[in-house]
Amino acid sequence: MKKHFNTIAKVTLVLVYLVIIAGAFVRMTGSGMGCPDWPKCFGYYIPPTEESQLQWKPNHFYESGMVIIVNETLQVAKDDFTTSSVYNNTNWEPYTKHDYAIFNPYHTWVEYINRLFGALSGIATIVLLIISFSYWKSQKLIPLLSLFVVLGMGFQAWLGKTVVDSNLAPFKITTHMAMALVIVAALLYIVHKTSTKIKSHTYDKIFMQLLIASIMLTFIQIILGTQVRQFVDEQVKMVGETSKSLWLANPELDFYVHRSFSIIVFLVNVWLWYRYKKLRLGFQKVNWVMLLIALEIISGIAMYYFDFPFGTQTIHIVLATILFGIQFYLILEANKTRKHAKSL
Repeated sequence: MKKHFNTIAKVTLVLVYLVIIAGAFVRMTGSGMGCPDWPKCFGYYIPPTEESQLQWKPNHFYESGMVIIVNETLQVAKDDFTTSSVYNNTNWEPYTKHDYAIFNPYHTWVEYINRLFGALSGIATIVLLIISFSYWKSQKLIPLLSLFVVLGMGFQAWLGKTVVDSNLAPFKITTHMAMALVIVAALLYIVHKTSTKIKSHTYDKIFMQLLIASIMLTFIQIILGTQVRQFVDEQVKMVGETSKSLWLANPELDFYVHRSFSIIVFLVNVWLWYRYKKLRLGFQKVNWVMLLIALEIISGIAMYYFDFPFGTQTIHIVLATILFGIQFYLILEANKTRKHAKSL
């Protein structure tokens, strides 16, 4: 299985990115509370599709933990039991972690699919960890990083639960995104270290410094972006989902910092691209960096000036995470080239 390890690492990386994409879609559609409990959804492994499934029924069997909505509150079955002809409050206890008691089948299934992707990627990371021990004698860092990825995914799952329990607390959402980027970086390192492909690059110290600066700026921009997104979420709650023109009518300072900071990001990466071209360094992924930054700018402009066209929020955050990944891989390639140059 060792010969397939690199492929498994790449598949795991793709699955983690699918989780990020699904998570971004959850945020865009406001489906974060589509499943008010965790890890089940309204107490079911497969969530309901109709509101009638969450209404109390006479002579109906309920398993412990199943949820119904009564008078705009969530009620949880204490034990396995069959209802009589009259609702008996003693069989139920209120769900106390939050007071969100709304069923929207669209939101519920968007959130549920997001959780399925998370479970699938979690399984992939465990498989990766098991096979990684074949590298223990030669490259101990590979199994150690694989273990970190598994623990990181576990932390993400736990944090996802606390995000739901806290009704989408802003700080926890930002932490969720930052941890996702760290997991991506760990997987990219594993992919790079176990790759057998040989590429011809030329090392340049200033280019390397610009790479490090660019990825730091990207990370800061992503964190600032989550802060702006949290502000937008609050505005949606206040003015409604249909009043998109009002979401950024009176933005906070975070928005202006995020927007202005993008100019610095753009200029640093233009310098990076110019040096790559001028010195013919061979790092062709820099072209992808510039394309992604251009698309980021376009999607950002579309959100602000055209009142959040459908999909632009998801595109904006997904492009940012892909940009981060490519920049990190470029650093790995440049560092490998530096070490090779020193050994000559």
